[in-house]
Amino acid sequence: MESFVFPDKPLSWSDAKNELLKRTRNISFEAILLAMQGGRILDVIPHANKKKYAHQHVYVVEIDREEIDRYVYLVPFVEDEEKIFLKTIIPSRKATRKRLQG
Repeated sequence: MESFVFPDKPLSWSDAKNELLKRTRNISFEAILLAMQGGRILDVIPHANKKKYAHQHVYVVEIDREEIDRYVYLVPFVEDEEKIFLKTIIPSRKATRKRLQG
């Protein structure tokens, strides 16, 4: 299994988007950051919509929710010379089935 290294650039995100994600999806960029630091980056892939988001890639991150519920989240990001900006967090049943359940 290939492992992915935690990025060597600072990560940033929108505080307003983070609050919205906490309210609507019960997930935060801080939780993603902790998972990434813990070696839970499963993959880095190009954005599926290459026409509209050609400049974006996506982290595929595993999160343990309450230690019994593992789930995969897609985290689109843009990168420049100085930082990586996380755009949003998308829970993915398809990626969870593919990556965690065989």
